[in-house]
Amino acid sequence: MLSDVEARRPVGLPRRELLAEGVLAVLLLAGMLALALLAAPTHALNLPLALAYVAGYVVLHRLEFRMGDSVYVPTQLLLVPMLLLLPTPLVPLLVVAGTVTACVLPIVRGQRAPDRLLLAFNDAGFALTPAVVLVVLGAETADWSHWPIYLAALGAQFAVDHVRETIRSAAASGVPARVVVWELAQAHAVDAMLAPIGLLAAIAAADVPAAALLVLPLVGLMQHFSAEREAHVARTIELSRAYRGTAVLLSDLLEDSDAYTGQHTHEVVELSVRVAEKLGVDEDVRRETELGALLHDIGKIAIPDSIINKPGPLTDDEWTLMKTHTVVGQQMLDRVGGLLGNVGLVVRASHERFDGRGYPDGLIGVEIPLAARIIIVCDSFNAMTTTRPYRPAMAIVDAVEELRVCSGTQFDPNVAEALIEIVSEPGWQLTL
Repeated sequence: MLSDVEARRPVGLPRRELLAEGVLAVLLLAGMLALALLAAPTHALNLPLALAYVAGYVVLHRLEFRMGDSVYVPTQLLLVPMLLLLPTPLVPLLVVAGTVTACVLPIVRGQRAPDRLLLAFNDAGFALTPAVVLVVLGAETADWSHWPIYLAALGAQFAVDHVRETIRSAAASGVPARVVVWELAQAHAVDAMLAPIGLLAAIAAADVPAAALLVLPLVGLMQHFSAEREAHVARTIELSRAYRGTAVLLSDLLEDSDAYTGQHTHEVVELSVRVAEKLGVDEDVRRETELGALLHDIGKIAIPDSIINKPGPLTDDEWTLMKTHTVVGQQMLDRVGGLLGNVGLVVRASHERFDGRGYPDGLIGVEIPLAARIIIVCDSFNAMTTTRPYRPAMAIVDAVEELRVCSGTQFDPNVAEALIEIVSEPGWQLTL
């Protein structure tokens, strides 16, 4: 997680990681020096220009932004112009200089441990592969005719990065390869989109190489949008927590009113979440399913206890009153609004039937929200397998048979089958 990465920055490297990073640094440095000493550059070294790009690279690292659980530096915006406008064999060393220099100030401030300069050095190793490809294939200048070679250099960079970083992470910290590959895939997707912009900057600045540094304000803009997105995500998470807290509070009120209904509700929530996961629904439907299951009986607060706890069948008038609880539940959640307003639609539909003979609106099939269709099946199954004052609990095998009999009439067949698969698993039981 990103918070874990930030927490580790002021801490020195463990011995295993220090050793692995040290070996990698020696290998990378040897490769960079060999390229710089053995390859004849197409461009002559312009020291002020090279220093300007190193400075630009330092600025680039100060404009890092978050992408998921990682910190991303849009290196392609400057790496591509550096490879094509500076002496290509020297570029990996210049990238190292910029990357390491960017880490000096955080070390001075005590925000990073000094030995993490080694990580910065190795992080800059990605620049070696494309430089080698461009030198070997003779495409060290900014020219549209070289685009196949540029593409090959980018592809080679990505491929070597995957191999190097997978081995590096396994050797240094034991991070599973799948985690490394996933994070690299995300970063490379962004790199692939930024590389053409870097190429355009390089070609446009062929006569005035320093002009390619004008891409830096774009990075600032990206950082601004990233910060706004992070703030929006934080607000959304906080609001979601508030809605969830409200839902739990309402559920607790229902449990205080009727202990059976409260216990039944928690069991339906667990079943519903399992079925939603089994069906592979998206996050919005999963959230509506969980909160809808938690609140599907909330309207029963308005139903007299004499009806809720009646040991025998309800009269027609009592049943008519009982059926109002879904509408009452929706009305209560509509007053809260926002996310719970949407959940109110699920609560209202939590006693519909797949064949249209349910209440209160007689919805048919997919007219019923998917979250509600999940809750309907789980609610019925839990009710069948729970002892009530007027009847004993039904055996699991009999309840499963009832699900099959009512599939396509009372229940959505896909949802019923998903629940049947869950409760048919060996050792199945609720964790409550």
